[in-house]
Amino acid sequence: MNGKGHTYKAAGVDVRNAERTKDQMGVLMETKDTRVLNRPGAFASLFLPRFEGVENPVLVLKAEEPGSKQWLALEHRRIPTICQDLIHHLINDIVVMGAKPEVVLDTILCGQMEKETVVSIVKHLAMACQEQNCSLIGGETSEQPGLLEKGRYMLNASILGVVDRDRIVDGSRIRPGDRILALASNGLHTNGYSLVRKLMAERPEIMKETIDGLSFLDAILLPHTCYYKPLLLIQGKPYLHGMAHITGGGIEGNLKRILPEGTSASIDLSHIRVHPLFPVIRHYGQVPEEDMLQTFNMGVGLVVVVDREHEADVLEQLAAEGCPTYTIGEIVEGARNITFHNYLTW
Repeated sequence: MNGKGHTYKAAGVDVRNAERTKDQMGVLMETKDTRVLNRPGAFASLFLPRFEGVENPVLVLKAEEPGSKQWLALEHRRIPTICQDLIHHLINDIVVMGAKPEVVLDTILCGQMEKETVVSIVKHLAMACQEQNCSLIGGETSEQPGLLEKGRYMLNASILGVVDRDRIVDGSRIRPGDRILALASNGLHTNGYSLVRKLMAERPEIMKETIDGLSFLDAILLPHTCYYKPLLLIQGKPYLHGMAHITGGGIEGNLKRILPEGTSASIDLSHIRVHPLFPVIRHYGQVPEEDMLQTFNMGVGLVVVVDREHEADVLEQLAAEGCPTYTIGEIVEGARNITFHNYLTW
């Protein structure tokens, strides 16, 4: 070895820098939740399972990552928004089961630990949690110089929520005659970015487009809408029969996941309020409508299935919470199929 020894730092991992960075991260994750029993820097997180007002608690668990959107967001230094994306996506996935978010664990993989960037990520993940009444209580940060280049990051997080066993929303109460309501999205949310990034590379003129007064880049990097707080109004109500978070797979792929045997869903495409971002993507990519529906939410971020008698009340309640909501279909008898009628209005 010519008298020179190998060191971990020379291999790309600076342990001392990691320790200093994690010290700052611990401060950012401090919480007033007395159920969190561990100190910052502990080997694992300790959480006392005490849930006020929940008689028969069922834990609801989910892991998620923000897909290739994170590459765009981090490249353009949109750390706050990609952190919101990750947390909001996680929360939406458990909210549709009737759950309340409690605590989150994060994972940050990087080619080299850049203190300012990593601390900023943890800071904004913690803030996104706090805004939705839950806490970031731990996680893992790992340098992987052989896996990722310097400046590259991969984010992931897991959430723990809770729901009373008698208030679980899993679609089992859905029946023919129920109405299907759409809660509006603010754009792509966290799906379809591989196609969009390909368009940006092949048709760079798309970047000159303006969407609702925003540049194309700003429009596609808006953080994923979180529906937790508006849905608190109807969570646990007997007329709420099912909910589906519209992510990869579109309306069909996600609504199908909650349909019980003997039911199908009939969707009127002409009722969908297509977000103005999607016609731009369709135009530049010459994307078939079928593929648009399978890839994107098309302006529908989440669907709620309620009994017909309470349709008007739910529409009014969610609108009053600043959550645009409208009817797009109904539940019919069938073999768990999604049937589209009419055409999207582009």
